[in-house]
Amino acid sequence: MAVLVREGVLPMELGIVHQLFGNARSAGGAPLYEVVSCAVRPGAVATDADFAVAVPHGLAAVAEADTVIVPASHVLDEACPGGGPVPAALVAARARGARVASICTGAFVLAAAGLLEGRRATTHWLSCDRFAARFPGVRVDAAVLYADEGDVLTSAGEAAGIDLCLHMIRRDHGAAVAGDVARRTVVPPHRDGGQAQFIARPVPAPRDSSTAAARAWALEHLDRPVTLARLAARESMSVRTFTRRFRQETGVSPQVWLAAQRVERARRLLEETDLPVDAVAARAGFGTAASLRSHLQAAAGVSPTAYRATFRGR
Repeated sequence: MAVLVREGVLPMELGIVHQLFGNARSAGGAPLYEVVSCAVRPGAVATDADFAVAVPHGLAAVAEADTVIVPASHVLDEACPGGGPVPAALVAARARGARVASICTGAFVLAAAGLLEGRRATTHWLSCDRFAARFPGVRVDAAVLYADEGDVLTSAGEAAGIDLCLHMIRRDHGAAVAGDVARRTVVPPHRDGGQAQFIARPVPAPRDSSTAAARAWALEHLDRPVTLARLAARESMSVRTFTRRFRQETGVSPQVWLAAQRVERARRLLEETDLPVDAVAARAGFGTAASLRSHLQAAAGVSPTAYRATFRGR
């Protein structure tokens, strides 16, 4: 396994790969992976911290590896050109059958090399929009912790690299080996949900527009029934006119917008209060815990209880 180190590499991501794959052992205690670090030029490589790392191998290690992993380098990733020695080495590795994976914004490097075209992929949620704009041929999934396309895998932000590495170990050697690595590293062998639960979606402040007053009123009354007719009446419009203008100003229908605001209200209550789930559902306007579970599962990929455990502690 070759870990491709570039200027500005994130030390945590480099360490994750060595720690997890380096701890994978057979039943007899034999190492299951040989992990080496490599760079375009061997020697000292600057990280994004105030220290460098000594990388002993050149790109010849990529040419010999069964798996190549590309950690993030925020300095270089989003400007990564399609040409150059790194993309060329990755293309050659894939051509001979090697598996290629990235952590965080390392996905930009794989995409620049053309390895993600037509495939599903992910990266850190903060970079997903820029990634999608630059590589329209890639099916970007901003909600997951990692995406497995068989011979090409990508993960979300830094800690999601742990999830990806454990998934790869599980796929290669089974759940028992991956579980043992997780215990040694003191991390869960599998995390519920995806990165959707970590994406900050602040409720937008009402802007001056023909539906702004209705939206402001709705935000103050999320715990009550809010009908389309009542919203339209607050702007002295017909339902049809209100719906058309609302969509023009927000990009979504009133019903979709209202559901999103209620989800955000529920998320804040789960994070900031000890209210029972039934009470959170009522205050957010979902009425029942079952309705809240359905909406939160769709938006964040987890249940209310799991969400609170993640962001508030058990």
